[in-house]
Amino acid sequence: MLTAYDAAFSRLADEAGVDVILVGDSLGMVVQGRENTVGVTVDDMVYHTRLARRGRRHALLLADMPFLSCADSSTALRHAGRLMQEGGADMVKLEGGAEQVEVVRRLSVNGVPVCAHLGLRPQFVHKLGGYRVQGRDEQGAKILREDARALEEAGAEALLLECVPATLAAQITGFARIPVIGIGAGADCDGQVLVLHDVLGITPGRLPRFARNFMPGHDSIQATLRAYVKAVREGRFPSQEEAF
Repeated sequence: MLTAYDAAFSRLADEAGVDVILVGDSLGMVVQGRENTVGVTVDDMVYHTRLARRGRRHALLLADMPFLSCADSSTALRHAGRLMQEGGADMVKLEGGAEQVEVVRRLSVNGVPVCAHLGLRPQFVHKLGGYRVQGRDEQGAKILREDARALEEAGAEALLLECVPATLAAQITGFARIPVIGIGAGADCDGQVLVLHDVLGITPGRLPRFARNFMPGHDSIQATLRAYVKAVREGRFPSQEEAF
């Protein structure tokens, strides 16, 4: 999985063999220049999803539900409908644990495929007190395991784990019956996701520990994206140093 926010990069990611293109609300930071993702709107997400759809040929197109767009099941259904009908998304991703069970169930029974997002949840940055690894202690790990089971039972068809200890991510991947995608969650997840700008080495400032600039040694964006795909499929990314 790799993020893309427009037709050109969506096409390049697709041609590189990416299985899932994520139109992430990370666009608020890497495209719009915001400090976090909280300011991203549903209109923003519909617009960028529509653009990415035009470049996609084979990959599944996954779109983020932005801040407060799934505060209750009726609100979530309306906004997910826009992302699919107007934006062309194949699936939506929403942040939250057991408190989102009813939302996931409502979306699922109405034909909306859902990817749940646990661990570090960027939309909750103000409540979490920053971007911190989640589930380090046993109580936190227990909650994440229970949330993963509850969301799958409610109808989630995929799960993204962000910034959780690799051992915990391996446990969840082991019992989950749905694909588990990691970002800063170790190498034992079923798949990996990174932000496009990190892969290309154009993110301002220092890269997160779990990210890697794949550009060195490659003479084109196409070659860089293919190198990322190859490294994930061969189990060479992430390394132990890129996990928690």
